[in-house]
Amino acid sequence: MAIRSHLFCFLITLFTGALQAQSATIQSPDEFLEYKLGSRFTPHHLLVDYFKYVDGISDNMQLIEYGETYELRPLLAAIISSPANMKRIEDIRQNNLRRTGMLAGDTKDENIAIVYLSYTVHGNEAAGAESSMAVLYDLLKAGSPYARWLENTVVIIDPTLNPDGYNRYSQWSNSVSAGPNNPNPTTREHNEPWPGGRSNHYYFDLNRDWAWQSQQESRDRIAFYLQWMPHVHADIHEMGSEAPYYFAPAAQPYHPTVTKWQADFQIQIGKNNAAHFDKEGWRYFSKERFDLFYPSYGDTYPTFAGAIGMTYEQGGGGSANRAVMLQNGDTLTLFDRIAHHQGASLSTIEVSSLNAAALVKEFGLYFKNSIADPPGAYNSYVISAHTNPGRVEDFLRLLRLQGIRYGIAAQDFKGLKGLSYLTGDQGTYAAQKGDIIVPASQPRAVLTQVLFETEGNLVDSITYDITAWCLPMAYG
Repeated sequence: MAIRSHLFCFLITLFTGALQAQSATIQSPDEFLEYKLGSRFTPHHLLVDYFKYVDGISDNMQLIEYGETYELRPLLAAIISSPANMKRIEDIRQNNLRRTGMLAGDTKDENIAIVYLSYTVHGNEAAGAESSMAVLYDLLKAGSPYARWLENTVVIIDPTLNPDGYNRYSQWSNSVSAGPNNPNPTTREHNEPWPGGRSNHYYFDLNRDWAWQSQQESRDRIAFYLQWMPHVHADIHEMGSEAPYYFAPAAQPYHPTVTKWQADFQIQIGKNNAAHFDKEGWRYFSKERFDLFYPSYGDTYPTFAGAIGMTYEQGGGGSANRAVMLQNGDTLTLFDRIAHHQGASLSTIEVSSLNAAALVKEFGLYFKNSIADPPGAYNSYVISAHTNPGRVEDFLRLLRLQGIRYGIAAQDFKGLKGLSYLTGDQGTYAAQKGDIIVPASQPRAVLTQVLFETEGNLVDSITYDITAWCLPMAYG
């Protein structure tokens, strides 16, 4: 009887262990949501639930709530890497910040690339948020063929930069298209009413707010971004349904501060994406429409922070809904759009992992040069604290939000040679006690140069958006 009792206990232990192992197997989005990803749009709370669910059972992930929207929805980022890296993820983060000079201390010699994927800054470009769940699952599922990339790569997934807009769109879509797809573009489900899901709670376009941070979502996101300073950032969008997929390299004009390395690596990423798209027979284009000039986008802002910053655009958007008939008679489905974003995201992680050592090296050189040999013709910027005192604190607040270093003059200075913002003339000027002095030599040297420059240097007059933004003039 004793032998049988021990044997029975042993079998129970084995069975319990098997159940625990089975329970740790990550469910796919289809299994968790109980509908096929792409058959409908996922309400934001279920998107959040899936990321929390995976975080609860995976040793390869840490879910961060870095802020919240005006409608109190969480802003999330999933930090993903190998179990060994996750055990020392804070050390990896701080070591990278020391590489930029934004954190004091010596840098450890390690080649771990940091890739940041941002989805659905425009809420009705919702295929991005849907695909974020597929990418998360691909990276972390049992037996994932992509797990080897995580050995030398940290992946940050932000499932939607605009939860309020995304939720507004997904709820509208599900309310008007609960039945079978109707791909006819003239029907109700393809005509989103005002205000639509593109903007945030205050109907502001968050994709124009990276540099200015007028909205709470932007302030929370940039604060989180500056804690990580990734080496590669992809901002994942949608556009008109008739267009094929767009990925880097970007179109001209490039801002003059974009380095040769940044431009060349965009080409390398584009070639890797193209190889995967060719294999699947997916249409795409590059080097058109989307430039690297205006500093407040999700591609340019990271570029001026030393990263390889890129826009990805999938045909579709709010008017495509779950399926739309194109002019050539083909039907573009939400399944297609998710698959394309999924493929581009994984390709970006792949090429970053394969080139992790070069990414880390060039990223370090970028900041070394920012401090030792900053761009531009001037050693510092002197901003009067007396010309428009009512705007001074607003101006300084923006500098702090951007991590731009500045000082306050402790005494009067005379005989300063430089250029006057007001007249555009070279001359000799004075600074008063209390004036703001922004040194050109600092970790945020490139962004400082871009935001403080008086004139844009354009190789092509055709740009996607705004070409004037000089901060001292904007703040009077």
